[in-house]
Amino acid sequence: MDSLNKRHQELEAAISAEIKHPGSDDLRIVELKRQKLKIKDQLREFRAQNNSPN
Repeated sequence: MDSLNKRHQELEAAISAEIKHPGSDDLRIVELKRQKLKIKDQLREFRAQNNSPN
């Protein structure tokens, strides 16, 4: 889970850097956001599995 959190933070930083960059690549931003959402979903699933009663 730590690696997913780290990757999520890295993507957030990459998105911020790309947005600030003059002439930013909109397609790259969209792809980065898509990856970030995928990781967010994975984190949510992981947390749900670990919080469910056995």
